[in-house]
Amino acid sequence: MRARVANPILPGFYPDPSVCRVGKDYYLVNSTFSYFPGVPIFHSRDLVHWKQIGNVLDREEQIDLTGADHSGGIYAPTLRYHKGTFYMITTNVTHGGNFIVTSKDPAGPWSNPVYLGSGGIDPSLFFDDDGKCYYTGTKDRRENHRYFGDNEIYVQELDLVTLRLVGDSYPIWHGALRDTVWPEGPHLYKKYGRYYLMIAEGGTGHEHAVTIAVGTSLKEPFTGHRCNPILTHRHLGNDYPIVNVGHGDLVETQNGETYMVVLASRPYGGYYRNLGRETFLVPVTWENGWPVVNRGIGLLEDTVEVPNLPKFSVEPVPEREEFDGESLPYHFIYLRNPNPASYSLSARKGYLRMQLAPERMLERVNPSYLGVRQTGMSYILETKMEFTPENEQQEAGLVLLQSNHYHYRFVCTLLGGVKTMILVRCFEGKEEVVGQVPCENMNSSNQELLLRITAKQQMLIFSYSFEGTNYIPVKAGIDASMLSTDIAGGFVGTTMGLYCSSNGAASSNYADFDWMEYRNLE
Repeated sequence: MRARVANPILPGFYPDPSVCRVGKDYYLVNSTFSYFPGVPIFHSRDLVHWKQIGNVLDREEQIDLTGADHSGGIYAPTLRYHKGTFYMITTNVTHGGNFIVTSKDPAGPWSNPVYLGSGGIDPSLFFDDDGKCYYTGTKDRRENHRYFGDNEIYVQELDLVTLRLVGDSYPIWHGALRDTVWPEGPHLYKKYGRYYLMIAEGGTGHEHAVTIAVGTSLKEPFTGHRCNPILTHRHLGNDYPIVNVGHGDLVETQNGETYMVVLASRPYGGYYRNLGRETFLVPVTWENGWPVVNRGIGLLEDTVEVPNLPKFSVEPVPEREEFDGESLPYHFIYLRNPNPASYSLSARKGYLRMQLAPERMLERVNPSYLGVRQTGMSYILETKMEFTPENEQQEAGLVLLQSNHYHYRFVCTLLGGVKTMILVRCFEGKEEVVGQVPCENMNSSNQELLLRITAKQQMLIFSYSFEGTNYIPVKAGIDASMLSTDIAGGFVGTTMGLYCSSNGAASSNYADFDWMEYRNLE
């Protein structure tokens, strides 16, 4: 019996996975919405252990996130490889629509985008046996459109020299179910001499599902599988540990096994999905010309049997970032396009210096924020910083971020001329100070502060320390459930990290962060 490993294979906010194989190497990408850099890319040789090797969209000229809603920006990428070139196609729903970037090396650099002028979202690419490339997309049904989300999947040829769509487009499927909503996330494959179209249906919430259809021509309607959906958890109830399963992509190993990467969420403390949509792996077999997902079980499990591939060794992401290098690790993210002048690893060696920007977290702007994804249900987030606020508008510290309208800011500021730690709750875009404690260190000239946020499922504790031993509570028993899409709405998972702002005023002040540590407690 083969070993099993934990599922998800990428925990936390890693939605809309797309995977491709090149020889014995596997590559995977995910959506990033309003975060920068866009579209992380991972490498593996066993499909279960993944190492991030870069970010596809890592330059401002590739990705404009100006004014993007938290759940705007980059949707559902597809990654494919053909004759020495990697292709990543996706949608910037805020600026420009569907586009393609290419690279000879999956680690980059990737090209500037070529915008296609096509409608809809969730574009995908398919390379046929004759070398032709076909674009597969999602848009409103062109005939007899009945309601919002009444979509169709269509195909059109893509010229690989010009990267332009050519010829006519053909609607090939409207989804498996009568009155279904959001047929989307299409991926085309060819097997047994037939074309298979696998899509997501039901929206990316609890009703999400994976369905499949088959055709003998890309210019004629496909026929849905009578056993659709081939994967869903929507019938299992709200208390099932894995929910909203959908948006899959198939890959065949060099040994002939088939696997699917798919998104799903793990609620905790009730039906609250703070972690967002995560990347899971599930085996697929073929029977009578159709895929059978996790044969005999038909569901995602919290472990998955490893493929028949050599183990790929990956060093775990360090829990603590010391800011000693010349650049940040790939898994760190900013909110929208960052201002490079606001961040420096060289101004003070061994520290990240963040300039106080006038932009505020509450607005759809590019605040001084550097974060990581929440990957566990219980965790500790800590930092050591030096910061001297000059007025009551200036603040620096830690943020738990679901969106600009739903977040917690645990920051140092001035109140009545006294240096004070405050906890700000932003709910539905309205801010409220829910905890405050003076933090002047009368016994020392040392300006260092250690900030700690402890999450025990949906209960949060905010505390600080001068020396790292005795922590002074600012507020305990704070509810974390508002950091879920179930309260905040949208499509993203919780991120968290370092933040500073002058709240609308010009400032030359800054905060120095010695280190930041995120570690899961379970």
